[in-house]
Amino acid sequence: MTVRVMSEEEVKHEAVEILLKHLTPAKFVRLLATWQVGKGDYLKIREQLFAEETVETLSEKVEAY
Repeated sequence: MTVRVMSEEEVKHEAVEILLKHLTPAKFVRLLATWQVGKGDYLKIREQLFAEETVETLSEKVEAY
């Protein structure tokens, strides 16, 4: 059995397709802006996004999705 490993570019392309399918263009552009190399503070963004969340509430949301 052989396993094909996707290239970084293929992974990025697939991710963009998924994001564009589920986000509005404005949200997608905002997300890309936060992903720029060397910009933004992931830990700060994470704290803002999940300030009111617990592992349990996040797990429930994932399961519901």
